Amino acid sequence: MALHLTKVAFGAVSVEHLTDRLRERGEAGPLFLTTRYLPKRHEEVSGAGSLFWIIKHQLVARSPILHFGEAEGGRVAIHLDPVLVLVHARPKRAHQGWRYLEGTDAPVDLAGDASGVAAMPAALMGRLAELALL
Repeated sequence: MALHLTKVAFGAVSVEHLTDRLRERGEAGPLFLTTRYLPKRHEEVSGAGSLFWIIKHQLVARSPILHFGEAEGGRVAIHLDPVLVLVHARPKRAHQGWRYLEGTDAPVDLAGDASGVAAMPAALMGRLAELALL
């Protein structure tokens, strides 16, 4: 199973807001986040794992991690695929920085869901997840 990372989407108030921010950053060049230290288990994450985004104490979406690289000032760049994949919302406490998420604990994508939830507007899905109805 793949190993993933989780991160709070700081300042993002909705999935749409996060999507817009990532799209804007991706238009300016390669999409990446920076961190101080290279994750010790980076080889398990790179190419197979994703960065799961936390908004309002819910894991709501993921961005596939392409690879790790160098950034300015001796920092580490986490290069992401600009496509944001919606997942079944799952409660997750906020934290600073990133944390590991085992593949068995990761929420499943909405795209392959036969229930039709993926067809709902993201704002409605977010509200239903807040109410623990999804």
